[in-house]
Amino acid sequence: MSFHNRSALIALFAATLMPVAAFASSDDAWEAMRTDVAAKCIEAAAGSIDAPAAVVDPFGSESFGLALVSGKPKGADGKISQICVYNKQTKAVELGGELTDEMLAAPAK
Repeated sequence: MSFHNRSALIALFAATLMPVAAFASSDDAWEAMRTDVAAKCIEAAAGSIDAPAAVVDPFGSESFGLALVSGKPKGADGKISQICVYNKQTKAVELGGELTDEMLAAPAK
């Protein structure tokens, strides 16, 4: 696993373990944020993944929404996943590198 991919995966897992700040947000506000994260991450991944599907971290970190976007790579067989980071302030998204199922299943070294 390359350094970039391993770092992105570690960052995703670390962020999901961080305590979420206790804000007075309603369930509707959290659901709206999750819906926006999924939509923007799927849109961003559509250039590299056919029919991408997103699994959204329910609350993300304090500053970022997080999702794992997966599907069939365009023009290839198999399945890839990309970590998607959504800035809660700007609502901009960024994608990590392509992770194969083998990369995700590999034991950490």
